Amino acid sequence: MRENPEIGRSIDAGGIRTNYHDEGEGRPVLLIHGSGPGVSAWANWRLTLPELAKEFRVVAPDIVGFGFTERPEGISYTRESWTNHLGSVIDALGLGEVDVVGNSFGGAMALSLAVARPAQVRRIVLMGAVGIHTPISPGLDAIWGCEPTYEDMSRVTPLFAYDKSQITDDLVRLRTAAFARPEVAQAWAQMFPAPRQRWLDALALDDDEIRSVRQETLVVHGREDEVIPLAGSRKLAALLPRNDLHEFGRCGHWVQIEAAARFCRLVADFLHHGL
Repeated sequence: MRENPEIGRSIDAGGIRTNYHDEGEGRPVLLIHGSGPGVSAWANWRLTLPELAKEFRVVAPDIVGFGFTERPEGISYTRESWTNHLGSVIDALGLGEVDVVGNSFGGAMALSLAVARPAQVRRIVLMGAVGIHTPISPGLDAIWGCEPTYEDMSRVTPLFAYDKSQITDDLVRLRTAAFARPEVAQAWAQMFPAPRQRWLDALALDDDEIRSVRQETLVVHGREDEVIPLAGSRKLAALLPRNDLHEFGRCGHWVQIEAAARFCRLVADFLHHGL
């Protein structure tokens, strides 16, 4: 039987047994996944990990509450607890200063890390990121309201991609199986119950906090994103002191999958040379 590729290495990070992937050598790059139903670091970054690992040491953890990381009894799933867990991963692995790439929900975590630990974050890549105050989109509301059934996953998974042909029956069944694991479904039910605007607000930093982020930042967004509208990244670009904004045409919320090769080249060049 084939080993599950979503399960990587394991480390104790702040008392939480954490599943993570660690590939390549060189300057450390922390990949922070999004908050889709049944998500894991591998599911988000399976195309990105091997490419960036050719030039960097790439670390991609399952954030507490997601994937195959332990879910401690009584934990509160908040921006603070998620940021603390990521900081503990950095400490436990002795990474020191890192570059951070955050996808969607992971974008808010990347910004939060930069504010909480400015000396440890060198450069930031935000891809289809949340982290600012904005109305919740119908797409995100539907995704966060998804139930762990094949029918619901069939309904929401096409929202992620511009090219709907990428949403195969096999993909939906795989992600449904990941989502339907009892511990995953239980944690998910705690994270984003209706009304869901409050959870998007809870992930947001204040405008002044975003303006305080001094790190060079690459803001990336799919122009046809139905989950996190492009307007959010344009607002981030207007607030962040040192940033470039790159829009991918004919691309939805899955920039790292729909435009995988171009995304990896853009990120690697930015991490090597900056703005």
